[in-house]
Amino acid sequence: QVQLVESGGGLVQPGGSLGLSCVASGSIRSIYAMGWFRQAPGKQREFVATITRGYNTNYADSVKGRFTMSRDNGKNTVYLQMNSLRPEDAAIYYCYADVEQLGRPRADYWGQGTQVTVSS
Repeated sequence: QVQLVESGGGLVQPGGSLGLSCVASGSIRSIYAMGWFRQAPGKQREFVATITRGYNTNYADSVKGRFTMSRDNGKNTVYLQMNSLRPEDAAIYYCYADVEQLGRPRADYWGQGTQVTVSS
């Protein structure tokens, strides 16, 4: 099995910064794309950012210029640096990974989520 564990969520004031991490573990042969989605109360889960194994990134328009995603392939870890946070960024942030396991077909895995609250 593959486990994804997010960390780094919390409470921050508007305009502040917060960094999230997501570590993948388990019987992993290779990890392809990894990314972040978020879900606010009463809203659908939405795309935030993604990064390929070759470090190419893509961001939602709503976070471009404020959020930066990076990756450490050796540690099976991705990071999301969030700056200039706004109240509308408040949500549960979920990490996902496109994983090829040893002896299993390639599949997407999700973490349990980490809460980000933006409030004064």
